[in-house]
Order: sequence, then C-alpha cells, then structure tokens
Amino acid sequence: MGTMTSREFPADEVEADSVSPAGRFRIYMGAVAGVGKTFAMLDEGWRRHRRGADVVVGFVETHGRPRTAELIRDLEVVPRKVTSYRGTGFEEMDLDAVLARRPEVALVDELAHTNVPGSGRNEKRWQDVIELLNAGIHVITTVNVQHLESIAEAVERMTGSRVRERVPDWVVRKADQLELIDSSPEQLRRRMVHGNIYPPAKIQDALSHFFRTENLVALRELALRFVADETEEELLAYLRDRHPQEMWDTAERIMVAVTGAHGTDGVIRRAARLAARMKGDLHAVHVIAGEHGRQRDAESLDALHHLADDLGAHWHEITRDDPARALVDFAGEHQVTQIVLGSSRRSRWEEMTKGSVVQRVLRFASESGVDVHVIGRRDVDQVFGSEPVGLAADD
Repeated sequence: MGTMTSREFPADEVEADSVSPAGRFRIYMGAVAGVGKTFAMLDEGWRRHRRGADVVVGFVETHGRPRTAELIRDLEVVPRKVTSYRGTGFEEMDLDAVLARRPEVALVDELAHTNVPGSGRNEKRWQDVIELLNAGIHVITTVNVQHLESIAEAVERMTGSRVRERVPDWVVRKADQLELIDSSPEQLRRRMVHGNIYPPAKIQDALSHFFRTENLVALRELALRFVADETEEELLAYLRDRHPQEMWDTAERIMVAVTGAHGTDGVIRRAARLAARMKGDLHAVHVIAGEHGRQRDAESLDALHHLADDLGAHWHEITRDDPARALVDFAGEHQVTQIVLGSSRRSRWEEMTKGSVVQRVLRFASESGVDVHVIGRRDVDQVFGSEPVGLAADD
C-alpha cells in the first residue's frame, strides 16, 4: 500500500462519531490510479466492522482486479442500481437504497465519478456523498489529486491528457480526515508492467503517456503538497483555538480579476492555488465597464462565477468605467495583499493607443504597496492533440 501520512484524531472514533449531527468524512487521496486507495478504504471499513460498527459497501470499483474484490470479504454490499443508457446497462450506486439502509459507515469509491444519466437525481458521485453525510452517515471515499478543480488544469498541461471528471475543492476540504496513500513512481510503473493497474491492452500506451516517470513525480508532488497544506491549516486552527492571543499566521487576501477573455478560468485556478498555499481568502472581482458589458459576457461569466464558487472564492461585480482603478480601489477597501491578473492580449499598438489595464493596475498597486501577479493565459483546446490515456481507471 506504500507509506501513508495522516492527521491525528481521537482514538475512539466510533464514540466520537456517534454524537456528531452530520456524518464524518474520510478521504484517501493518491497521486494516480494504482497507489492503493481502494485497498486502504476497504481495510479501514473492515477494521471498523470488526470493532462492531455497522459498515456497508455503497460502491466499490474493482476494475476486475481479484485482490480488490477479495478485500470486500464479508462486508455487506448494497445492491447497485442498473441503468440503461444508449442501449447499454450501467451499474451505479443506489443512493436511495443506502439512505434507506442507514448504516453507520458507507464505503463509496471514486469521489470524482460522473453518474450515468438517468441513474439518479445527482450528476456527480460527490453530490451523492454530500447527501449521505447530511443524513448523518459517515463516508469513506477515494480520489486522485488530478481531479481537484484547482489542480486539474495544471495536470492537463503537464500530461497532455484531459481531466474530464472534477471535484470542487470545497468538497475535499470538507473532509474530517484526509490521508495520502503514497507510492514511488518506480513502484507504480512496476505495478503497471505486471498488469496490476490496467488491462494488458492499455499498459504500453499508459507507460508511454500518462504514466511516464516525470508525470508521476510531478503528480506525487502535487498530492504531497495538497495534503501538507491541509495538515498545516489544521495545525494553525488548533494553535489559534488554544492560544488566541498569538499571531500564528499572516492574513493574506488574494484578489483575481475576472474578464470574459479566453484563459481566464486558468487564471482563477492559479489564484486559488496561491490562496490555498498562503491560507488566504480569495476574492474574484469582475468590473463591468459600460452598461452593456455584463450582457455581452454573460454566458462566459456565469461559467466563471460557478468555477469561483467551486474554488471557494467570494464573487464580486463592480460597475465602473475605469477597470484598473476599480480593481485597486477594491483591493484597498478589502485589505487585499496580492492581486492576480491575466496577461493582456492587446497588441503593442493597441496598448500604446488605448492603454493597458495591466500596466495601470501595476502602477496603481505599487503606489498602494500591493503585490501583483500577471499570469499567462492559456487556451486549453490548444494543449491536446489526442484523447487522454489512463484517466478513467482508478484504484
């Protein structure tokens, strides 16, 4: 299973859980498929079952691996719901059946999974998990770091493979316990060669693309960094609670300027990563210049607003004729310490004749002592030349 880092919680989790008004949430995170997340989830479920907890398998994906199936042992499995879609039958977790069964603990694999249309009321499995938690059922689940909304785009650029299934960051941060299941790139490639991750027909392609050593090293670093950031945040919360008179961290506030320009979604994700690393609030600010500005960009801005919500940002809209001054004034009013902008796509001639918002923000911000990050915009569609390899299968 590799090494595992974890947060510390009370030893008697069953008693602690029983008084909680909502279900406790445990996530096993990995860098990629094959590290052993599902093994860890099933082992934890079995351990609780042996201690007397009422544990059921809501959904476990074995991917045809006999060893994974064996680890279910005699745990009760809630029958899956079979849904016909485009002439093919698919099995999904039966959310209503798990809710009606009302166990203490439900094991639900692959948090980022997209449910088959018509299989239930929720599009995503993480939405099913939220319902279970709200019903007071404790949930143990799994996810790969590539599926986090703030990280997915960086993984796409790094690997050249699309990440189609994503989980909002706030869902993962909602976890009471987050554990990293770690494995070295060399060990993962050996497991791949031995047929322990993908079927034989996909092995060579995966080794040559998504499972290249450099990709695995980078994904592992992303996972380690995310879990380390979460652990540090918990430590700071503990210190602030026990010693409120001390200043344990700086109050960083990050603001990202939102426009309808291509590539703004990547700028927002980059700002979210900065905010998470600095343990700071994130404000997404859109300046409406002119009465028709909002209507012109309505569709793209609605999507960006949704993205900002998923990343835990506060959304603001300001109507001003001078976007640069509006952004810097907002920064001053909200004690923003760092501003994140997307790079300008105007030509040099346009900047000389019409002016550059980026340059004016830099000038105004320097007068106010606010740091500014200018992020290059990237069109995602230009990154990919082929379909993704190795992103569907999980542990």
